[in-house]
Amino acid sequence: MTADPALLANPLASQPPRQTTGEGGAFGRTGFAWAIFEWARNPYYILIVIYIFAPYFARDIIGADLLASGALDDLPPGDALAAANAQGQATIASVTKWAGFIAALTAPVLGAALDRGGRLKPILALFLGAIAVCSALLWFAMPGGEGLPVPAIMALLVVAYVGYTYSEVTHNAMLSVSGEPRRLAMISGLGLGLGNLAATLIFLAIAVLFVLPAAISWPFAAPQFGIDLTTFEHARLAGPICAVWLVLFSIPFFTRARDPGVPGASWMRAFREGARSVARTLREAARYRELMRFLIARMFYADAMAALLALGAVYVALFLGWNFLEMLCYAIFASACAFGGGIFGGWLEGKVGVKRALALEILAMVGVGLLQLSITRESLFLGLVDNVVVWDGLVFRTLSDLVYLGLISVIAVTATASISSSRTMLVTLAPPGRSGEFFGLYAIAGTITVWMGPLLVEQFTLWSGDQRIGMTSIHLLFAIGFLVLLAVRMPTHAE
Repeated sequence: MTADPALLANPLASQPPRQTTGEGGAFGRTGFAWAIFEWARNPYYILIVIYIFAPYFARDIIGADLLASGALDDLPPGDALAAANAQGQATIASVTKWAGFIAALTAPVLGAALDRGGRLKPILALFLGAIAVCSALLWFAMPGGEGLPVPAIMALLVVAYVGYTYSEVTHNAMLSVSGEPRRLAMISGLGLGLGNLAATLIFLAIAVLFVLPAAISWPFAAPQFGIDLTTFEHARLAGPICAVWLVLFSIPFFTRARDPGVPGASWMRAFREGARSVARTLREAARYRELMRFLIARMFYADAMAALLALGAVYVALFLGWNFLEMLCYAIFASACAFGGGIFGGWLEGKVGVKRALALEILAMVGVGLLQLSITRESLFLGLVDNVVVWDGLVFRTLSDLVYLGLISVIAVTATASISSSRTMLVTLAPPGRSGEFFGLYAIAGTITVWMGPLLVEQFTLWSGDQRIGMTSIHLLFAIGFLVLLAVRMPTHAE
């Protein structure tokens, strides 16, 4: 396997050659070390960005503060609540949008520098440190103007989100040396599965230690460690938990994972050459036509999915009115399904090929996502079925709740599988020795609609005052990405 001529044509070619392939599989020393990183890092995204903190911030800080301010007093109670909910959803969309702007402008250069610089692990440690510090400070995000002001909370979320994107680019750049090329799909899938399994365990701990004792005095008579649910300490605690988890479980990765970086290489020079390389690659896009076509497809579909995941929990908490215990059960169920999704993605790629697997995963997300938006508190499937109370339990009492929850399993499996399939497709199409640069471009394709998708949701939600219309808008991005993906021609060996 020869290195790409464009990489050899720069002054850094005189450095020792960088390793571009690895040995072993998902449970080998380096493969499992690469995967365990997602066990450490992914709970931040799952707990903070999706299931616990974002809905809390939208409903109990943004929405509640808006209602308490009296600005909506001239509206009927139902309309005032809908307006507050819409503002909460729009605020979360705005946070994601600004983080996407920053990452989109910088991640490709970072990725290209990773192909040329020194050891990647120290750089990765800086990004993880930023995530951990920002996550820990979310404990001070309190309603009613106490603790951190809203702009400061938004700034912490933006910095952590950008750090998360940078860490993803760096970690992905190490995938090619974590195992044999034919086993990378399973290594990638295992990492995603472990990340979701870790989140599931944290969700269960929060439920058992805090939420269930407060709701039914089981399995303890009261919430443990003095946690007060009336001041939302159980939601705010997610930040410090993720920070500690990230630091603790990153250790096996840093001690065992293979680092493709060249010791002693100049990072200043690497960033300078990386910026030139990104510009050159974009100018010479025709040389990498199929790869660029795939990246354009991902520009739309992957971050329509990111918008769907980042805003989906906010949507259901506000629109269907699920309480914290229901959101926790939802998170546990979805994360457990997503664990299987990481494994399923690798299996499906082996059966039908990576491109067909990815196309099927996108179609499933679009179909089920639209079906979910046909469900309201009053009816299902655009009014064809009336909603009824099914049982008198603690959670998910109505038919709408149960059907929506069931559909979440399909979204969780296919979304996680699509992430794994996308990584594999990038590694398959990228020139040898330039995976970091193209994972940087992969990141920009994964961040352009991280702001575009939330921007659509934000504007359509505010324009219509309807959360469903806001969420429906992102399916346009799914459709465009799917159509472009169909036009990508895969190498013969990867069919």
